[in-house]
Amino acid sequence: MSKILFTSESVTEGHPDKICDQISDAILDAHVAGDPMSRVACETIATTGLVVVMGEISSSAQVDFQKIVRDTIRDVGYNDSKKGFDADTCAVVVAMDQQSTDIAMGVDNCLEGKVTDESLDSIGAGDQGMMFGYATDETPSYMPYPIFLAHGLTLRLTQCRKEKIIPYLLPDGKAQVTLEYHPDGRVKRADAIVVSTQHLDQYNGKEVTWEQIQADVKKEVIEAVIPAELLDEETKLYMNPTGRFVIGGPNGDSGLTGRKLMVDTYGGWSRHGGGAFSGKDCTKVDRSAAYAARYAAKNLVAAGFCKKVEIQLSYAIGVANPTSVRVDTFGTGVRPDEEIADILTKEFDFRPEGIIRMLDLRRPIYRKTSNYGHFGRDDKDFTWEKIDRVEDLKKYL
Repeated sequence: MSKILFTSESVTEGHPDKICDQISDAILDAHVAGDPMSRVACETIATTGLVVVMGEISSSAQVDFQKIVRDTIRDVGYNDSKKGFDADTCAVVVAMDQQSTDIAMGVDNCLEGKVTDESLDSIGAGDQGMMFGYATDETPSYMPYPIFLAHGLTLRLTQCRKEKIIPYLLPDGKAQVTLEYHPDGRVKRADAIVVSTQHLDQYNGKEVTWEQIQADVKKEVIEAVIPAELLDEETKLYMNPTGRFVIGGPNGDSGLTGRKLMVDTYGGWSRHGGGAFSGKDCTKVDRSAAYAARYAAKNLVAAGFCKKVEIQLSYAIGVANPTSVRVDTFGTGVRPDEEIADILTKEFDFRPEGIIRMLDLRRPIYRKTSNYGHFGRDDKDFTWEKIDRVEDLKKYL
């Protein structure tokens, strides 16, 4: 191939789908804070003037749903009807039920808090499914470079809004990065950068022009994030390419929990099992096993087993041990992939309760995972990002 391109995107916390992710995870955090054994499966829908929260929750915690929803929206930045969505005036509908007893059967010992090492095998997965984890030495965060840069752009966009570096910005926004690669896998250059940001129609009595947005975003966002050596005269820059982005957030498009899976994971570089993360407690392997797979993958790369790796775990409802553990090092491994898979099953406990203990997941840490990716973040609460198993793995080299 003469030209190898790959694209990833990220969105800001004011994106309608991300508002829903944050509300669902804020509700999860509130329940876990009051009752660490809570079972939560919370979905959120948002549209113009309306938020609907629904799902199944079994918990002893007393939670004020209305307050959590409104506080989350306000914290995002939608606190004025002039922005098209207002935390104080939107309608909030709550439709919650308890977790199905049929689903709960596989993990009820866990809810009672009577789990011992001997009973770990009796704590089954809350659902069937497959989960993927990925890591690469391409960046210091062990993330693919396109999503690493895309998250950097949206984080910077939010910083420019909150710190009034670009004072006319509004919460909704997104970014997209297309990188060109050498045939050997090294990044060559940035082929295209897209940044779209919601903005005020007027600021300080003056119209916010497209030309002003382009100049400010290029200087304060793109050039502040994208390394200069990746930009050349052929790099295509698109800033608000439609020319106008005043109507945004849930007023511009409806939002739904779990609809930004590639933003949450690896920007499309790695496979995804299909299950969303936000709003789900740690007994749901959709979330916890994806975290565990990332944890194992990152430590494998850091230990020198490979330059990049994808790990797949799969589960059956009510069964503790994974039905499969698959490793793919894409030809970069120093040991055969099947041997590495055997090593992982010895060194990492991929049973649901084993994952919860290994990563200390019964804590109210989830709302902050819902923006700018669940992986590649430097935060002490993101235990799945720790590189603390390297020495345990090196003994097999």
